[in-house]
Amino acid sequence: MNQFGVQMIDHSVSSQWWKTIIAHFVRVGDPFEIRCWREETTEIKEASFYGTVVDNDKYEVSINGTVTKDLLEKLLIEEPIDKSIYNKMTKYFTIHVKNDLCDIWSEHYGTEMVIDIISDADIEFFEQTMMQYTESFSIGII
Repeated sequence: MNQFGVQMIDHSVSSQWWKTIIAHFVRVGDPFEIRCWREETTEIKEASFYGTVVDNDKYEVSINGTVTKDLLEKLLIEEPIDKSIYNKMTKYFTIHVKNDLCDIWSEHYGTEMVIDIISDADIEFFEQTMMQYTESFSIGII
């Protein structure tokens, strides 16, 4: 098992890398947690279609559920509209999924990622995918 830390340094990169990683590692039926800032009412409402809203604290709202086909498709198709602060890969501030392939934390709207990958084949897939973006990310084994 390896744990990788990914930090976007080129904020003009497309979301294709993120979608490739999500498509490979996240599956229908996986448990998830999505975290949003309290003021992100549209995102909270959309995520709550797929899970249960949990009040974390005075700043964040957490939605816990199971990945559905519809949710996975939306993650892989949708492009965030608001890119004024970040070149967002996703409209959700944090997405956490843990399954038998990995433990993945997509954070800061997908501009940062920490992923524990179990198998050598999946580690190779991750490394080959991210090799295309060596100038766009700081990637390290943690």
